Amino acid sequence: MVLKQLSLRLPNRPGALAGVARLLAEQKINLAAISVDSSGEKGYVRLVVSDPEKGQRTLRKSGYTVESKELLAIHLEDRAGSFLRVLEVLALAKVNIRSVVILVAREGSESLVAIEADNLPKTRKALSQSGYISRTAERLVTNADLLAGIPAIPAESVGLLL
Repeated sequence: MVLKQLSLRLPNRPGALAGVARLLAEQKINLAAISVDSSGEKGYVRLVVSDPEKGQRTLRKSGYTVESKELLAIHLEDRAGSFLRVLEVLALAKVNIRSVVILVAREGSESLVAIEADNLPKTRKALSQSGYISRTAERLVTNADLLAGIPAIPAESVGLLL
Protein backbone atom coordinates (compact mmCIF):
# COMPACT_ATOMS: atom_id res chain seq x y z
CA MET A 1 0.00 0.00 0.00
CA VAL A 2 1.21 3.48 -0.83
CA LEU A 3 0.93 6.82 0.91
CA LYS A 4 0.56 9.66 -1.61
CA GLN A 5 0.71 13.44 -1.55
CA LEU A 6 -1.00 15.75 -4.05
CA SER A 7 0.66 19.07 -4.95
CA LEU A 8 -0.80 22.01 -6.85
CA ARG A 9 -0.36 25.74 -7.38
CA LEU A 10 -3.09 28.25 -6.62
CA PRO A 11 -3.45 31.97 -7.04
CA ASN A 12 -2.67 33.73 -3.76
CA ARG A 13 -6.09 35.28 -3.19
CA PRO A 14 -9.04 34.87 -0.83
CA GLY A 15 -11.19 31.85 -1.58
CA ALA A 16 -8.69 29.97 -3.78
CA LEU A 17 -7.97 27.32 -1.15
CA ALA A 18 -11.65 27.15 -0.19
CA GLY A 19 -12.41 26.25 -3.82
CA VAL A 20 -10.06 23.27 -3.64
CA ALA A 21 -11.48 22.17 -0.28
CA ARG A 22 -15.02 22.48 -1.65
CA LEU A 23 -14.25 20.29 -4.67
CA LEU A 24 -12.76 17.60 -2.42
CA ALA A 25 -15.62 17.80 0.09
CA GLU A 26 -18.23 17.50 -2.67
CA GLN A 27 -16.58 14.23 -3.71
CA LYS A 28 -16.42 13.01 -0.08
CA ILE A 29 -12.61 13.12 -0.11
CA ASN A 30 -11.26 13.71 3.39
CA LEU A 31 -8.25 15.89 4.07
CA ALA A 32 -5.64 14.31 6.40
CA ALA A 33 -2.85 16.87 6.02
CA ILE A 34 -2.24 20.18 4.31
CA SER A 35 0.62 22.59 3.77
CA VAL A 36 0.21 25.98 2.13
CA ASP A 37 3.08 28.29 1.20
CA SER A 38 2.73 31.48 -0.78
CA SER A 39 4.96 34.07 -2.32
CA GLY A 40 3.65 37.04 -4.23
CA GLU A 41 0.74 36.07 -6.43
CA LYS A 42 1.16 32.26 -6.23
CA GLY A 43 0.52 29.67 -3.57
CA TYR A 44 1.77 26.10 -3.38
CA VAL A 45 -0.44 23.51 -1.71
CA ARG A 46 0.43 19.97 -0.63
CA LEU A 47 -2.38 17.64 0.44
CA VAL A 48 -2.65 14.16 1.89
CA VAL A 49 -6.20 12.99 1.24
CA SER A 50 -8.24 9.84 1.80
CA ASP A 51 -8.42 8.96 -1.91
CA PRO A 52 -5.52 10.52 -3.84
CA GLU A 53 -6.49 9.11 -7.25
CA LYS A 54 -10.04 10.45 -6.99
CA GLY A 55 -8.70 13.73 -5.58
CA GLN A 56 -6.30 14.14 -8.48
CA ARG A 57 -9.03 13.37 -11.05
CA THR A 58 -11.43 15.78 -9.37
CA LEU A 59 -8.94 18.64 -9.25
CA ARG A 60 -7.67 18.06 -12.81
CA LYS A 61 -11.25 17.97 -14.11
CA SER A 62 -11.69 21.43 -12.56
CA GLY A 63 -8.62 22.78 -14.36
CA TYR A 64 -5.89 22.39 -11.74
CA THR A 65 -2.48 20.99 -12.57
CA VAL A 66 -1.90 18.35 -9.91
CA GLU A 67 1.17 16.23 -9.18
CA SER A 68 0.99 13.02 -7.18
CA LYS A 69 4.08 11.86 -5.30
CA GLU A 70 4.66 8.69 -3.31
CA LEU A 71 5.72 9.11 0.30
CA LEU A 72 7.76 6.62 2.31
CA ALA A 73 6.50 5.94 5.86
CA ILE A 74 9.23 5.47 8.46
CA HIS A 75 9.26 5.31 12.24
CA LEU A 76 11.03 7.61 14.70
CA GLU A 77 11.54 7.58 18.43
CA ASP A 78 9.63 10.42 20.04
CA ARG A 79 12.66 12.29 21.36
CA ALA A 80 15.00 15.11 20.39
CA GLY A 81 17.47 14.27 17.63
CA SER A 82 15.70 11.23 16.17
CA PHE A 83 14.73 13.05 12.96
CA LEU A 84 18.25 14.48 12.71
CA ARG A 85 19.66 10.95 12.51
CA VAL A 86 17.32 10.16 9.57
CA LEU A 87 18.42 13.36 7.83
CA GLU A 88 22.07 12.43 8.33
CA VAL A 89 21.51 8.94 6.86
CA LEU A 90 19.88 10.47 3.79
CA ALA A 91 22.58 13.13 3.44
CA LEU A 92 25.26 10.42 3.47
CA ALA A 93 23.27 8.51 0.84
CA LYS A 94 23.09 11.75 -1.20
CA VAL A 95 19.26 11.72 -1.16
CA ASN A 96 17.53 15.08 -1.55
CA ILE A 97 14.38 15.44 0.56
CA ARG A 98 11.56 17.23 -1.24
CA SER A 99 8.98 17.29 1.53
CA VAL A 100 8.24 15.84 4.94
CA VAL A 101 4.90 14.89 6.42
CA ILE A 102 4.84 14.25 10.15
CA LEU A 103 1.90 11.99 10.84
CA VAL A 104 0.44 12.33 14.28
CA ALA A 105 0.02 8.60 14.28
CA ARG A 106 1.92 6.16 16.38
CA GLU A 107 3.46 2.76 15.95
CA GLY A 108 3.86 1.80 19.58
CA SER A 109 5.86 4.63 21.18
CA GLU A 110 7.27 5.88 17.87
CA SER A 111 5.96 8.64 15.60
CA LEU A 112 5.33 7.89 11.94
CA VAL A 113 6.84 10.25 9.38
CA ALA A 114 6.36 10.23 5.60
CA ILE A 115 9.16 11.47 3.33
CA GLU A 116 9.15 12.42 -0.35
CA ALA A 117 12.62 12.26 -1.86
CA ASP A 118 14.17 12.56 -5.30
CA ASN A 119 15.01 8.83 -5.41
CA LEU A 120 12.57 6.71 -3.39
CA PRO A 121 14.28 3.33 -4.00
CA LYS A 122 17.61 4.79 -2.84
CA THR A 123 15.87 6.40 0.14
CA ARG A 124 14.17 3.12 1.05
CA LYS A 125 17.49 1.24 0.84
CA ALA A 126 19.43 3.77 2.94
CA LEU A 127 16.76 3.96 5.64
CA SER A 128 16.13 0.22 5.62
CA GLN A 129 19.82 -0.46 6.18
CA SER A 130 19.73 2.02 9.08
CA GLY A 131 16.66 0.46 10.70
CA TYR A 132 14.21 3.29 10.04
CA ILE A 133 11.83 1.63 7.60
CA SER A 134 8.54 0.68 9.15
CA ARG A 135 7.19 -2.41 7.41
CA THR A 136 4.06 -2.13 9.56
CA ALA A 137 3.55 1.48 8.54
CA GLU A 138 4.17 0.74 4.87
CA ARG A 139 1.70 -2.13 5.02
CA LEU A 140 -0.96 -0.31 7.06
CA VAL A 141 -0.66 3.40 6.40
CA THR A 142 -2.41 4.56 3.28
CA ASN A 143 -4.13 7.85 2.67
CA ALA A 144 -7.49 6.33 3.61
CA ASP A 145 -6.01 4.76 6.78
CA LEU A 146 -5.06 8.18 8.11
CA LEU A 147 -8.73 8.94 8.46
CA ALA A 148 -10.09 5.47 9.22
CA GLY A 149 -10.12 4.12 12.73
CA ILE A 150 -7.90 1.08 12.18
CA PRO A 151 -6.32 -0.23 15.38
CA ALA A 152 -2.74 0.72 14.50
CA ILE A 153 -3.69 4.34 13.83
CA PRO A 154 -5.96 6.29 16.20
CA ALA A 155 -9.10 7.77 14.61
CA GLU A 156 -7.99 11.24 15.67
CA SER A 157 -4.78 10.95 13.67
CA VAL A 158 -4.00 14.01 11.62
CA GLY A 159 -1.04 14.77 9.40
CA LEU A 160 1.02 17.92 9.54
CA LEU A 161 3.03 18.83 6.47
CA LEU A 162 6.24 20.74 6.96
